[in-house]
Amino acid sequence: MIHAMVPELLWSRLLSGDADLIRAAWATLGAEDRESVRRHLRSMAEEEGWQPGQRDAARAALRCLDSDGGV
Repeated sequence: MIHAMVPELLWSRLLSGDADLIRAAWATLGAEDRESVRRHLRSMAEEEGWQPGQRDAARAALRCLDSDGGV
């Protein structure tokens, strides 16, 4: 369960496109939440039904997290 940060703030930071904000938001999550959030970001990036800006933001977050080794 995501409770370390207000969910709206967490997602705002994760989808900001700003690597520092993405990393800071990610650092607040435990292992189980990280797994859940990563799955959701993949869904946003790959599945239909999301707006192009949302898809781009999710892809940017995944690239940032992948370049950091998921840290």
